[in-house]
Amino acid sequence: MQVFNGKSVFGGIAIGRIYVYQKGEQQVRRTRITDIQSEKDRYRRASGTAMEQLKELYDKALNEVGEENAAVFEVHQMMLEDDDFVESVESIIETQEVNAEYAVAVTGDNFSQMFASMDDDYMRGRAADVKDISERLITVLNGGAAGGIQSEEPVIILADDLAPSETVQMDKDKVLSFVTVHGSVNSHTAILARTMGIPALIGTDIPMDESIDGKMAVVDGAGGCIYVEPDEDTMARMSGRKHQEEEQKELLLSLKGRENVTLDGQKVMLYANIGNIRDLATVLQNDAGGIGLFRSEFIYLESEDFPGEEEQFQIYRKVAETMAGKRVIIRTLDIGADKKCDYFDMEEEENPALGCRAIRICLTRPEIFKTQLRALLRASAYGNIAIMYPMITSLWEIHKIREIVEQVKEELTEQGIGYGSPLQGVMIETPAAVMISGELAKEVDFFSIGTNDLTQYTLAIDRQNPKLDDFYDSHHPAVLEMIRMVAENAHKAGIWAGICGELGADLELTRDFLAMGIDELSVSPGSILPIRKIILETDVSEYRKERRQPVVSKGK
Repeated sequence: MQVFNGKSVFGGIAIGRIYVYQKGEQQVRRTRITDIQSEKDRYRRASGTAMEQLKELYDKALNEVGEENAAVFEVHQMMLEDDDFVESVESIIETQEVNAEYAVAVTGDNFSQMFASMDDDYMRGRAADVKDISERLITVLNGGAAGGIQSEEPVIILADDLAPSETVQMDKDKVLSFVTVHGSVNSHTAILARTMGIPALIGTDIPMDESIDGKMAVVDGAGGCIYVEPDEDTMARMSGRKHQEEEQKELLLSLKGRENVTLDGQKVMLYANIGNIRDLATVLQNDAGGIGLFRSEFIYLESEDFPGEEEQFQIYRKVAETMAGKRVIIRTLDIGADKKCDYFDMEEEENPALGCRAIRICLTRPEIFKTQLRALLRASAYGNIAIMYPMITSLWEIHKIREIVEQVKEELTEQGIGYGSPLQGVMIETPAAVMISGELAKEVDFFSIGTNDLTQYTLAIDRQNPKLDDFYDSHHPAVLEMIRMVAENAHKAGIWAGICGELGADLELTRDFLAMGIDELSVSPGSILPIRKIILETDVSEYRKERRQPVVSKGK
């Protein structure tokens, strides 16, 4: 038996044979051609075929992993049609009189290197996307099909790394687990694996050769290791754990319809995070009590120009009506840092994570903000909508927001347009907001803690940088103490405090959040029932005694 260690992306046990997945990278030969126009036409046909593949991938990802994770394939479609990319390929074909495969490979390498050398994190991330697109085009030009699994039985996929397109286009029924040699726990692929619920490891010290291919193995997602040709004792132990997990999944289904109340009577709101209205089906399917984070920026990211008031209104109204009285918390525009829209025409910044983003854009470009607020206020008349403002760091921002909201209400009243009275809250995702949370709580209706950015800013670590994975500690005492402090200050002011970042779905911390007095957890839809089980089985008073956690006043 051989044991190889990696970093866990998603827990669970997978038992099956290893399938060494080799990328479809082909040797590209430089061939001289005589009919330039014919070669350009061949390239254009290949581009059209690749576009159809990407559209199919988008639809498949939409059904399997939701709108937010499918968005990467829309980015690939846009890059495939990018004028600079197309012009480069066709220029190389024409000026060098070479085959389309070679022209695509050269363009792909040039663009990938260009993106990789940029200072901006988002743009650096596009380097892998360009490589993915180039490989797809070359495969089509060579008459091959996009990657797949050549196996009759479900297998454990072992790869050097996996692009999002590769994970999604695989037949899920044939994938038991993902194990990669490289990759980051915060990469697109890792997020996709978590969303798909497939046990996965990254950064695994395992050879990718014939000595491994086809051998029986066990992936322990929680333990962060893979056993190759496990001995009888290991196989028996892991088979037992797998059986327990399957029984647990069946048990979770029986929790639908149950109220989220601890053994000692503490109620918790258990909501879902979504990126668009197409995610609503999974929200209802998993019995969420509401939507704790509607990422409205995806409306902007999917548009070629600023979405208008009416377009936004129809989307917000549909969400409110579909949720039928359940609370829907919509976060205002959170563009910036790694989420960019070209039509915003933002200036380049040395450190975009600390630059003009989220509420800073809204307050410096009030015409954009007012359009969204008008749509939100109008839609609030059709359901239980609440509005949440991101990246708050000071009281003056709250005062300015309130001033703009009142202006919008006055305009709607003068025009005879109806609107509701939505609750208004803020995201706590900076250390500054934590430190003044006592004052902020007096000005708003609720808090929602964005743990992704809060952890990043508290630890001064770029969470997208795989080289810093060993330093990135989401359980850092400073982060947990900040969360406790925010809950305490919220309750003193009589408002509620929730968590909408990925940490909210961390089952190791659920009881700690309950002990801190967190009122709401908003997570991916698939995490709702596992968290509900812990809530129903927890006596918070007893747990506080065990952990010596001080009792937190729940306020009003």
